[in-house]
Amino acid sequence: MNELTQGIITIAVAIIGVATLAVIVSKQSNTANVIGAGGSAFSGALSTALSPITGQSFSSIPSYSTIP
Repeated sequence: MNELTQGIITIAVAIIGVATLAVIVSKQSNTANVIGAGGSAFSGALSTALSPITGQSFSSIPSYSTIP
C-alpha cells in the first residue's frame, strides 16, 4: 500500500508541477481556469480509480435538464 500511495502522490505532484509551469510561462494564461481544470482532472482521475469500489461513474460532460 505504501508504494501505491507514493505513486499516486508522485503523479499528483507532477500534474500540479506541469500546471504551475504552464501558468508561469504563458503570457496569456487564465490562472483561475487552469486551476479549475487541474482540479477537475484530478477529481475525475480519482473518481475513475474509485469507481470499482463505489459503483459510481464519472462524467466530465455536465448534464443539463431539457425541461423548461
